[in-house]
Amino acid sequence: MAGTRGGLWRHRDFRLLWAGETTSKLGSNVTTVALPLVAVLVLHAGPFTVGLLAAAAWVPWLVLGLPAGAWIDRLPHRPVMLCCDVVSAAASASVPVAAWLGVLSVGQLGVVALLTGSCGVLFGTAYRVYLPVLVAPADLPEGNAKLQGSESVAQIAGRGLAGVLAQWAGAVAGLLVDAVTFLVSAGCLAAISVREPPRPAGRPRTTLRREIADGLRWVARDRYLRSLAVFSAVANTALTGYQAINVVFFVQVAGVPPGAVGILVAAPGAGGVLGAAVAVRLARRWGSARSLLAVVVVLTPFGLLIPLAGPGPGLALPVVGGVAIGAAVVAANVLAAGFRQTYPPPSVRGRVIASGSLLANGASAVGALLAGGLGALAGPRTAVWAMLGVLAVAVVLVVAGPFRTRRDFPAAPPRVRQG
Repeated sequence: MAGTRGGLWRHRDFRLLWAGETTSKLGSNVTTVALPLVAVLVLHAGPFTVGLLAAAAWVPWLVLGLPAGAWIDRLPHRPVMLCCDVVSAAASASVPVAAWLGVLSVGQLGVVALLTGSCGVLFGTAYRVYLPVLVAPADLPEGNAKLQGSESVAQIAGRGLAGVLAQWAGAVAGLLVDAVTFLVSAGCLAAISVREPPRPAGRPRTTLRREIADGLRWVARDRYLRSLAVFSAVANTALTGYQAINVVFFVQVAGVPPGAVGILVAAPGAGGVLGAAVAVRLARRWGSARSLLAVVVVLTPFGLLIPLAGPGPGLALPVVGGVAIGAAVVAANVLAAGFRQTYPPPSVRGRVIASGSLLANGASAVGALLAGGLGALAGPRTAVWAMLGVLAVAVVLVVAGPFRTRRDFPAAPPRVRQG
């Protein structure tokens, strides 16, 4: 499959995937701010409860993360994604309905977070495996950059919109917006015309347990996949922990009004747009592996400005820190995504991606719980400091890994190249 002339904007099916995913990410980022605001402003929840709600969205990775990879390697990807969109839409819509009926509870918010998180496990795994089916290998860097860039724009717009909705229409309105965006995503996926290749004939059917074990072994034995998985796990512990506590930190400690919270929380999205825009250019000039190390080493230390936030001019500090971290995270994601999508053989790609995602996203649940508990015991500002310290550990780990001696990521594992 050759690359697309004129870029992926001329690729109809990619445009549909991009439009649906971008719209869905817009709604999800509204919910990222709206759900804790509902808990804090409507149900008067404290830091630990907010941390539990954030963790609930990631706990499904611990239960479904490994089976999801094996299921996705067995099943057609697009129908799985369509079902996830529809179920997530219904779950999100249940929150404003319950609020309007006067029966909303923290328990329901937790169930919604668990349900949408479970759908996110399946959708996220299928989506990463589906993109290489949709576009040519030569177009994957451009595709990942466009999707990551629009995700960052959606983060800015969605989280900013959540603050405006909370100020003018109530925090629960954000969940209704999220439900609509899931339906838009489903409509875009349904309109894609490309057909997925059939399961290879003659491939023996093995047990789910064995297929899961194969994916884990690939990640554990390959030093490049293992290094990225450890880095992602530690970084996600830090980033999700910070995200779990940042609304409480800005509202209760920094004294930010609800309408402005969305702007501060969206600051990493602005950096993400920059990171997506320059990632491919950096890789072409310096090499993909070298560029990943450079962006995380140079930019993540600016995150230490965030816990210094205060009223008035002090609010500029989390903006600068958030932009820098957002740029580093998105640039690193763009650079690593193409590697993960092409390095493992297609027959195990879903399981390898799911195994790495299990570690990364399972760690997110740990980070959210850790930040929530620490925020309740020592205060939100201390929790933010601790999470950013964990992020520094992640940077040290990836710099010490095997990528430090390479210009680019390897194209295939040694056993595949020798075969």
